[in-house]
Amino acid sequence: MMAKLFAHVSKCVVDAFGEAGQEAMMNGVGTFGEERGRDIARRAAAVGKPNTMDNYLSNYDMGRSDLFEYETLFHPKEIEQTFTKCAFAEQWKKDGMQEYGILYCHMIDPSIAKGFNPNFEVVHDQYVLKEGVCHFRFQMKDEAQNEN
Repeated sequence: MMAKLFAHVSKCVVDAFGEAGQEAMMNGVGTFGEERGRDIARRAAAVGKPNTMDNYLSNYDMGRSDLFEYETLFHPKEIEQTFTKCAFAEQWKKDGMQEYGILYCHMIDPSIAKGFNPNFEVVHDQYVLKEGVCHFRFQMKDEAQNEN
């Protein structure tokens, strides 16, 4: 339902304002994502954990249901995730709204990571809507400066 809502609002904004509408939607997603990231950092702090890479997923604010299929690999300097099923992408494809849904995809995870810790970055180099899988690499820029 939320994927449908986002796509329809995005379509209206983009149809009315073109490229400026796309930017506005992505900026809105970015603001939303950063707020979520700050909340995840607060969740970690509430259990006595710093906002480091190791405490990101364990304090994440959204559970993963059967609507998502993914693999998570923990490497010494990054967390790698590959999603092969995404409820949002499936809905956007079903509705023919990929060009609007992708605006969410481009912004949400990097923004959440930035809100969690300004030194936390996400490389999102593949998308379910384009390549059939979403591939993420979560990396802390400077481990020495990552605790806020």
